[in-house]
Amino acid sequence: MRFEDELKERVLEADQAVRDYMPAEATFQKTVTDAMEYTMYAGGKRIRPVLMKAVFDMFGGNASLIRPFMAALEMIHTYSLIHDDLPALDNDDYRRGRKTAHIVYGEAMAILAGDSLLNYAYETAAKSFSLVEKAAPEDTPGLLQELMVRRRLERAMKVLACKPGIYGMIGGQVADVELTGTRLSLEQITYIYQNKTSALIEAAMMIGGILAGVEDTGIEKLEKAGYNIGMAFQIQDDILDETATFEELGKPIHSDEKNEKVTHVTLYGIEQSAKEAERLSEEAVSIVEGFGRDSGFLAELITWLIHRKN
Repeated sequence: MRFEDELKERVLEADQAVRDYMPAEATFQKTVTDAMEYTMYAGGKRIRPVLMKAVFDMFGGNASLIRPFMAALEMIHTYSLIHDDLPALDNDDYRRGRKTAHIVYGEAMAILAGDSLLNYAYETAAKSFSLVEKAAPEDTPGLLQELMVRRRLERAMKVLACKPGIYGMIGGQVADVELTGTRLSLEQITYIYQNKTSALIEAAMMIGGILAGVEDTGIEKLEKAGYNIGMAFQIQDDILDETATFEELGKPIHSDEKNEKVTHVTLYGIEQSAKEAERLSEEAVSIVEGFGRDSGFLAELITWLIHRKN
């Protein structure tokens, strides 16, 4: 199957997982669930759940176990976008080609929608524990099967809890807010990118491996690959902010300049930044290919991410 066709199928698969786990009913809280759905269903590449599933498949994982985590991670990512767009942060009016949640539903409801997605993400991931029996390896005795799968779920939940937090995504956001308007060093930019962007991609790679039974040394390698992918992804985002059109991005261009943010492109220019993204991407591909598994789709996906146009 061509990469483009397989990517389309996997994005649809991730999107269906999200839709299957979104809240089904609402009464007095309907406005906030509408705001949650408005942003969750606005499109997007579903990169994090696609990466998670690609790693999971590479190591031969059982499909049912990972779907709640695919949905949960995308919910966490989307909550971060809702809050990122707020007037107190980036003050963006458009995201994925449509008006942002706070423009449509008001600032208070957008904050609550982000909060709701974060909380509901953990409710969703916790539903994986009801799938333990279905996901247990058949060649292992019954009770040991369940214990093995539960241990994997506990480890995955820990990653899902830590990576978006103050030592991960939120930590990167804090630094980004506090340092906006100052002349950043490479060390500061790297810290922001590593946490604000790479943390959730690291989580995707690690959870995919953990749920498929990869040992600790392999998880460390997947975390490193996720770091590289996230760094390259954010650098490419910086480049696109300078070179793409509004129609291509679905959001305002030159927003970094508008918000007085120093980026990798600010320090090194487009050409050098593109070379760094390429280097990081190639290193990530080398890591996943080093497992000796069928990494064809995952390797192509990593390369595609730094050549994307939106």
